[in-house]
Amino acid sequence: MRVYLGHLSLNDPLQGYLRDCILPQLTAAGREPRWRVYRVSAESDVYLYEDKWSGARVVGKFYARARGLNGSNAPQSAQNEYRNLEYVRSLGFTGPPDTVVRPLGANRDLGDLLVVEHVTGEQLDAVIAEAAGAGRSDRLFTKLSGLARFFARLHNGTAGGERVDFTRTQAYFERVLTYLGGQGMASSRRLDRLRELSRAYAARPEVWQDAQVCVHGDATPSNFLFGHGRDVCAIDLERMHRDDRVYDVGRLCGELKHCFMLATGNPARSEPFIGHFLWEYAGHFPDRKRAFDAITARLPFYLGLTLLRIARNHWLDDAYRRRLIQEGKAILKGGLA
Repeated sequence: MRVYLGHLSLNDPLQGYLRDCILPQLTAAGREPRWRVYRVSAESDVYLYEDKWSGARVVGKFYARARGLNGSNAPQSAQNEYRNLEYVRSLGFTGPPDTVVRPLGANRDLGDLLVVEHVTGEQLDAVIAEAAGAGRSDRLFTKLSGLARFFARLHNGTAGGERVDFTRTQAYFERVLTYLGGQGMASSRRLDRLRELSRAYAARPEVWQDAQVCVHGDATPSNFLFGHGRDVCAIDLERMHRDDRVYDVGRLCGELKHCFMLATGNPARSEPFIGHFLWEYAGHFPDRKRAFDAITARLPFYLGLTLLRIARNHWLDDAYRRRLIQEGKAILKGGLA
């Protein structure tokens, strides 16, 4: 979405910050900038600023607004995301085929503001919608191959010696259940059964054995933009942290399942794309089959958790939210069979 709000007042403190600290990083301004302002998110305080004279565009995200549940436990601040973006770009994610958006500034005094360079590209949401509605499967397969490469490069390039701490993900799982219970979306009996399934996964050695890597932390379709072919640009790294690589992989697979279920009513329509994404991701390891087996063994927990997480969204129909919970439970149970 993009909603035009008018021009930024010349008396607004943000005017001086954008003029003096941000615009010089993009262009040599010959006159006082006049910023057109657009709201680009209905759920958070994110705005596009476009200078009328130079055409320069930047995106501002204000962290002062309260945020939702955060599975990473990462600090929710402009400075934290600024550091995350700088770090990943320092690994070489500065241009095609793998790019992370360029941060331009962070200012705690202006509503805890993060400013990043505006990037263009097609969102993964749109590509999924084309595949679900118009049957354009080839494009989605191509984009998922690029996304698999992006994740594999990020994860493999940041793997360390510390093992995964599954208790942190369990704690997030519990917070999601508590939220769903508080919203009346699941009975106490169902919540208790979901907790039993979580404990059963925690008893499995494989969920603890992989090395921690840097994960994007919010691998939803709106956070990835696509250019030519398999080029990928990632945005919104506020929840980046160290975790199991399947934290990202499972989240993306869960989002695919949700998108197809919402668009077509049939979650099975997502399976060819999920399988393709996983196989492409595993292809970036020396032993593709071994990597694929290890990832898919851990996948059901993170896939089920993602559907439960999506079910928190109040703008979805209650009946559909309950279906997400049912589907998530079935996936969690099936992964233990």
